Amino acid sequence: MITRAGTGPLRRLVVLRHAKSAWPEGVEDHRRPLASRGLRDAPAAGRALAEADCLPDLALCSTAVRARRTWELASAEWGTPPPVRYDSRLYGADVPDLLEVIREAPPEVETLLVVGHNPGLEELVLELARDGLDDTLDQVRTKFPTSAIAVLSWHGTGWPALGPAGGLLTSFTVPRGHRE
Repeated sequence: MITRAGTGPLRRLVVLRHAKSAWPEGVEDHRRPLASRGLRDAPAAGRALAEADCLPDLALCSTAVRARRTWELASAEWGTPPPVRYDSRLYGADVPDLLEVIREAPPEVETLLVVGHNPGLEELVLELARDGLDDTLDQVRTKFPTSAIAVLSWHGTGWPALGPAGGLLTSFTVPRGHRE
């Protein structure tokens, strides 16, 4: 049985790993663009979030080109995208760094999207999830591929209260676009 943990309004942390990137010769890691598959998968991620009624109130996005482009293509699938904050601390971030950025989100934000990189995002989800619906935790432990979306739900009065084992992993999906 899954029980409610915490008090306060229901909040959702949506974790999106950037779409598949290219590895062009001579391009530094931070400037790597999306690959063809990434250009297809990023909009599919946006559609998946819209279909799941999981659109954010605020997005936090790594400054890396592949993460920014993932955000742009995903959010273009929505009527009116929410505000986005590009934060260099999300590039190559580990769990403590990710939590530091997340905890700065305003208290009125109920659904927060983070667009970033592995291994930090996968480790964040595993750190925050006290439990998961169906086999979502096993899926995350197996692989957190590009364009993967994990949704953690929790009750809290503000983002600073989010901590280890504080959320329920309610969904994990890996949207893929179709070749034309």
